[in-house]
Order: sequence, then structure tokens, then C-alpha cells
Amino acid sequence: MSDSAPDRSPAAVLDVWFELQCPDCRTALDDLRALRARYGERLDIRLRHFPLEKHKQAFPAAQAAEEAAAQGRGWPYAEAVLERVEELDRGGEPLLVEVARGLGLDAEEFDTALIDGRHILIVDADQAEGKAIGVTGTPTYVIGGERLDGGRSQEGLRERIEEIADRLLATAPQD
Repeated sequence: MSDSAPDRSPAAVLDVWFELQCPDCRTALDDLRALRARYGERLDIRLRHFPLEKHKQAFPAAQAAEEAAAQGRGWPYAEAVLERVEELDRGGEPLLVEVARGLGLDAEEFDTALIDGRHILIVDADQAEGKAIGVTGTPTYVIGGERLDGGRSQEGLRERIEEIADRLLATAPQD
């Protein structure tokens, strides 16, 4: 899930394997917001799904996030759900639809997407790719071929990501 314009090729890409029922991913939001503010469109931050089995609402939440992206509000939706991470376990799919409605998204379409499973393949593909590169928990960051595990601690990760992004952007061809 990415908010970058499809016709632009950013100089650097940060893949973030995350899940919307993960308290550590909510903690990571501040770092992701800071990175988005610092780099803007020069850094494509792509949220990649990695629902963990221990969180029963993580898989539906990933599908809901893809529906939000299809409706043009992927980031705001992911942030809004993460802000309510404690409620998600007991609120389930109705909470996911409620968040969508609160953001002015088509709630009926959300409900239908969760029933018909139209985004399952995207979620499954992200999870398979994550497993293939050694992702075991969330959040996990990959930038410039380097994997950084944020599930143990966020301490120092933003600075490390900035170092790598700065290096990638310094060597990227200018438009």
C-alpha cells in the first residue's frame, strides 16, 4: 500500500511490514510520520501487510486497509485503526467499518470487500514476500536492501533509516 503517484519513480523505497493490531506498529507511527514529513515524495514509504496469527483481527484489518487504499485513503485509514489498536480485538470488523465511515469512505463497500475477500491476494502476497526475506515480526523495515527489525525496539531505527535514505537519495539521478 503506497500513496506515491504511480507515474513517479521515487529515488528511495522504504517497505514497512506491519499489521494494524500491533501495538509496536502504533508506536512506529511517529517515526513514519517524521520520515514522510522529512522526505515527502522522494521516499516512497510502502506499508506491507504481515498479519500475525496471534492477532485475530489482523488479517481482516489488512484487507480493510487495502480497501481504504483503493478508495484513496490508505495512510489515513491505517493511522486511524492503529490509534484504536486496543479496541480492535473486541470491536472486530464492525470497528474497521466504523473507522472507514469516520473518514468519509464508502462503508458499504468496506463491508462488501471484507465479505467477498477481494484484497486477500494482496495481503497473502505481502506476507509471503515478508516471510521469504526473513520477516518474523512487526514492524520490520527494508530500505536499500537492509532489513531493520522494529519489533524488539524502535530505538535508533529512524536515524538508521534516515542514514540509508540520505545515502540512496545522494546517489540517485536528479530529474
